[in-house]
Amino acid sequence: MDLHQIIFGVYPYLCLATFALGSWIRFDHEQYTWKSDSSQLLSKRYMRFASNVFHIGILGIFGGHLVGLLTPHAVFTSLGVSDMAHQGIAIFAGGVCGLMTIFGGLILWLRRLTNKRVRAASRWMDINILGWLVLTACVGFSTIFWSIGHAEHGDATVMLRLAEWAQSVVTLQPNPDLIRGVDTVFKLHVFLGLSVFLFFPFTRLVHIWSAPVGYLFRAYQLVRAKRTA
Repeated sequence: MDLHQIIFGVYPYLCLATFALGSWIRFDHEQYTWKSDSSQLLSKRYMRFASNVFHIGILGIFGGHLVGLLTPHAVFTSLGVSDMAHQGIAIFAGGVCGLMTIFGGLILWLRRLTNKRVRAASRWMDINILGWLVLTACVGFSTIFWSIGHAEHGDATVMLRLAEWAQSVVTLQPNPDLIRGVDTVFKLHVFLGLSVFLFFPFTRLVHIWSAPVGYLFRAYQLVRAKRTA
């Protein structure tokens, strides 16, 4: 078994198992840490704008990857979506959401690094996971240039291979050879993305499990300073 087979045949299951079991164990033993650890009270500057842009972008990326990679090819063809149209949608949507994630995430990451109050209240993993997400988004955004090059030649092979590989992992029939020949930048993006699931239980991202649907439509929390006589 070579390194390629380990990374794309074994590593996905290590990440997903850690993601599921680690989240359950943390919820069972450390419920007090099951929160987003918001730093808005410490510093509001750029917080609301950057946070909204980042969350919209990353939710778009997650949803796009989920649908684009795990939807069987036959479903797209039955809906009249050609391979090139599918790739075009992925390039456009991925580019927009990727830029939003990078822009918002970078502001939040730099804020945690440079704002003394926020930095003092941040754990190492708070800073690490933001940086890792931004890095993953940057590499993912860079794949667009390769995808555009493939599209100009009418070639959607890489996109189809990545989807087939992801589906093989989900169906417990991993086939790393499906992406053995794809460009290195795509493999790097896959590795970084899988690693997010590995880190997930040990970071503030666990609050995603508890986010109610109404969270997106809630009113902003009002905080009033106590007046002294």
